[in-house]
Amino acid sequence: MHGEDIPFGYGFWSLVVVNATIFVLLALSFLTPVKRREWRSFGVFTAFVVALFTEMYGFPLTIYVLTAILGSRYPALNPFSHASGHLWITLLGGGAWMSVVIHLISNGLMLGGLLLMGAGWSQIHKAKGNLVTDGVYARVRHPQYAGLFLITVGMLVQWPTIITAATWPLLVWIYYRLAHREEREAEAVFGEAYSRYKASVPMFVPRIGRGRPTEHAGPAATIGGGWR
Repeated sequence: MHGEDIPFGYGFWSLVVVNATIFVLLALSFLTPVKRREWRSFGVFTAFVVALFTEMYGFPLTIYVLTAILGSRYPALNPFSHASGHLWITLLGGGAWMSVVIHLISNGLMLGGLLLMGAGWSQIHKAKGNLVTDGVYARVRHPQYAGLFLITVGMLVQWPTIITAATWPLLVWIYYRLAHREEREAEAVFGEAYSRYKASVPMFVPRIGRGRPTEHAGPAATIGGGWR
């Protein structure tokens, strides 16, 4: 597979390091993990990102597995060219137009996730210990975690792999548990104000087209660097 006629489009480990570092540092700056459980959760996200870019630029494990299973039925003449790494295009066809659609959708999801995380981070740090219930927090209780999910979905759309597809449900479950634990702590601090807020605002997915009046709670100590 390394001959002149069949180029091998992987082994670019510098691109793995650069791209993984950019996404991990961006997420780290918005999530600002403090407690051990937050760092553990962030570790799963880091592993997801590293696995994704490793298969995108380093070693195409998913391609090896699929070609071993499908053999001559694999639809790409050279499965180890970088272009053939786009599984949606390779397995479903569509050519250049599908590549454009995939990039528009995936990049839009990742950009939207980053903007959502940034908006949530900004509100928390401006609140100075108050319970935040307006802005993006009027739509979802954990905009930073919701943004993280959008980023990872965008990554799955752009470059699906066996490892990331298997890891994504675990990632969501871990952050779901972390969010529930943070909410129990928030109710202990903010009391009825947070209970009312929790009862009327979804956790991660907003209710489309439905507004909700909110009111701020009084000043209170913020737990764990803010509510995501």
